[in-house]
Amino acid sequence: MAGQNGRTVRDLRRGNRTAVLQRLYFDGPLSRFELGPATGLSSGSVSNVVADLVADGLVEEAGSVDSDGGRPRTLLRVAPHSGQMIGVDVGETRVRVELFDLGLNELARTERPLTQQGYDVDVIVGHIRDGIAEVLAAEAAVPERLLGVGVGVPGIVEYTADRGAVVHGQTIGWIAVPLEELLRASSRLPESVRYFIDNGAKTLGQAEMWFGAGRGARNAVVVLFGSGVGACLVTPDVEHGRAVEWGHLTVRVRGRRCRCGAPGCLEAYAGAESLLARWREEGGRPPEGVDEETALTAMLAAAYPAGDGDPDPVALAVLEETAEYLGAGLSDLINLFQPERILIGGWAGLQLGTRFLPAVRRHASTYALRHPADKVGIDLGRLGPDAVTVGAAILPLADFFTRGGRRAEPAAADRHPAWRAALEERAPR
Repeated sequence: MAGQNGRTVRDLRRGNRTAVLQRLYFDGPLSRFELGPATGLSSGSVSNVVADLVADGLVEEAGSVDSDGGRPRTLLRVAPHSGQMIGVDVGETRVRVELFDLGLNELARTERPLTQQGYDVDVIVGHIRDGIAEVLAAEAAVPERLLGVGVGVPGIVEYTADRGAVVHGQTIGWIAVPLEELLRASSRLPESVRYFIDNGAKTLGQAEMWFGAGRGARNAVVVLFGSGVGACLVTPDVEHGRAVEWGHLTVRVRGRRCRCGAPGCLEAYAGAESLLARWREEGGRPPEGVDEETALTAMLAAAYPAGDGDPDPVALAVLEETAEYLGAGLSDLINLFQPERILIGGWAGLQLGTRFLPAVRRHASTYALRHPADKVGIDLGRLGPDAVTVGAAILPLADFFTRGGRRAEPAAADRHPAWRAALEERAPR
């Protein structure tokens, strides 16, 4: 039966369960008494919802706390072992697959290096399929307990009615790749286990906003600095985050050719791939036969040698120029969106770390308008190299929340997933 606003009793119960689960997840442990004002529910509604969630095995007791003159109040928390999620990061140098419990504690992981085949679609699909099987076997996990598999990918992700998530990754040669369809066709998972696919910069941003350096901010940009560069924008209007192709802003007319094919993109100057290429072109000697992460480590060591060694002037000059391009690129984000925080993550951003940050801040301030530049903080992300996989695992978790802690029936596995609505409900406060 639907009410005047179109909501049924079932919708109301699901909303109440969602509210209690989210508050316990992000602010718990909490007592039933504290859950009332935290969720806006009456004490009777809180008691009924908690009883349902305890009966479902989703909520458990977590000790007690003294009350003012009365009996101690029992604390409640979301039971971490009541569900599991898999997060996948299709990165520039490897495919990383991690298995998490409901508390986002890592249970198992595996990595598949990307070598000569690069982003061959069949290779990537095989890496994801085999990685999922490996982490499940490592924990003797039961696939039916999975809330879903989240996947972070390079490129633009489009949701279609007939093929699910389709990836447009121009820089990696993916033209309308029906990744969800391919994964499902090769999967050894039950039909009830769903895939949730989104841009890797967005999953990084979601992780930092929920659990990292972005928590509490209403207006932020999270930058993924790796082989290329990307960003996730979070504002009050797009609280679930929106991937923006920041790396393909034009920073120099008729400039270097980007791997997307266009001239003068920011990525052609600031991405790790181009950074190493410029070192080589200008007379530097990057190590041969190693991956980009190892080569970037060598470049940093050459530019900033330990002890009394002389720095490689070419490596140092390229790094300093890259810092200026990044700062100028951040100034565009500052002027366009006026964020209160900009967070830098990704393997290259973390490697360059605090050595790079002062120069990037200085250049961003130089190129940006003074008023928004004075209000923004530019820092590193806190979640480390696993942030993309954590953010990918959040996708099925968000879907689970929006369903009130109930798994979707196989027939209800719509092509326009409910997790997008869940991410709009900014769970952290």
